[in-house]
Amino acid sequence: MPAIGMNHFTILTNDLDKTLEFYNDLLGLVPGDRPPLPFPGAWLYAGEQAVLHVIAGRQLPTDAKGVIDHMAFSAENLIETVNKLEARGLEYSLRQVTPEDPWQLFFHDPSGAKVELDYPSDEPLPIKNQV
Repeated sequence: MPAIGMNHFTILTNDLDKTLEFYNDLLGLVPGDRPPLPFPGAWLYAGEQAVLHVIAGRQLPTDAKGVIDHMAFSAENLIETVNKLEARGLEYSLRQVTPEDPWQLFFHDPSGAKVELDYPSDEPLPIKNQV
């Protein structure tokens, strides 16, 4: 049977509280129902869908990205997100392949996982990023 959609990503962290705050503040993901698993962690939701499973209490791999390069989310309000990244002193890159393509905003979470947020091509840009 072929896959019919993406269900969730799972990431490891050595600081559960910092990771939850990061994903809530920057992506608006909120903790929700999680089965009684025998290890610490959280399930983060976008609306009714659990999209990010966070596992704590395990050793992180030497290379933070492992075999997965990044995780991508559809997003809104590019200016607000860039302002939050800059307020935290986080490096990011913003690019668009063609003028019709979505804006792609890349940055790393507290454990080193690369996150991509995709914004509509007509999304207003932060002043410093305007062409």
